[in-house]
Amino acid sequence: MKNICVFCGSRDGNDPAYATLAAATAQAIVRAGYGVVYGGGSIGLMGIVADEALTCGGEVIGVIPSALAVSEIAHPGLTKLHIVSTMHERKALMNEFSDAFVALPGGYGTMDEFCEVLSWRQLCIHDKPIGLLNYRGYYDALLALFDSMLAEGFLTEQTRRLFVDACEIEELLAAML
Repeated sequence: MKNICVFCGSRDGNDPAYATLAAATAQAIVRAGYGVVYGGGSIGLMGIVADEALTCGGEVIGVIPSALAVSEIAHPGLTKLHIVSTMHERKALMNEFSDAFVALPGGYGTMDEFCEVLSWRQLCIHDKPIGLLNYRGYYDALLALFDSMLAEGFLTEQTRRLFVDACEIEELLAAML
């Protein structure tokens, strides 16, 4: 089965709309015939994505470092849960198990994972689709930063197009896949 890796917050955010977005993302991924790979936690948007994908009959693979298995409460009901030693192992396994990547709203961890797979694509370590879900303009400032990097000569037109962004999950998946 093909899988889409979802990067998202281990917190819910301040607006219940983020939880609705996480659930809608899981539904759309499963409806499109994909399983979910994610960070393995049962809290925050991560937990919502996993729970909703499972409810919809999808397969869900979690990858969590042992140091986070307690604080992010490793999800007990996944199709498969991999407990690894380091964040580096986590990201490598998530890449191995995934055919595409989607970033939802989140914090530093989400940015770290998104930027790493983006860098890996730039370095030709993989050539898998990457999508940034810019729900309600959450990532407008990041997109402006990337445009500034392009304008200042630190990105090329080609590297600026290594990912797609959209405001709705269905639009994002259509552009990616």
